Amino acid sequence: MTSVFLAYLGVALMVGLTGIGSAIGVTICGNAAVGALKKNPDAIGQYIGLSALPSSQGLYGFVGWFMTNMALDRLVKAGVELTTMQAGAIFAVGLGLGVVGLFSAIRQAQVCANGIQAIGSGNNVFGSTMVLAVFPELYAILAVLVTILTVMPIGA
Repeated sequence: MTSVFLAYLGVALMVGLTGIGSAIGVTICGNAAVGALKKNPDAIGQYIGLSALPSSQGLYGFVGWFMTNMALDRLVKAGVELTTMQAGAIFAVGLGLGVVGLFSAIRQAQVCANGIQAIGSGNNVFGSTMVLAVFPELYAILAVLVTILTVMPIGA
């Protein structure tokens, strides 16, 4: 297996798994919103706001791809070959960001879906749900930061 293949496998996992997590997450929230609309259709804006939150993990995967792509482009332009250690680092952070993004999007969606259900029942919990939904997201943010801090020196 070549170093470039290993690096791009990490990038594929980064983008793919975070995207899958976001797709599952927004589906969980969308399903909850459809049910809540039957009880309280006036809160559609709150349902949409909470349903959109799990999509951010997919964006973090894209940020990771963008940063990794920039680093790899700099290596190519400088005529430097990617080492096995660099490729392994890219693979590791890609897998890490992908898995963290996958699970944090799903878990965040579960928090948001419970909030949507509560709002549908007439409870005023939008703000509280937004605050609680941030906690799973923090781990995806940490994972994208680790990705950036690991990949940027590779292309420097």
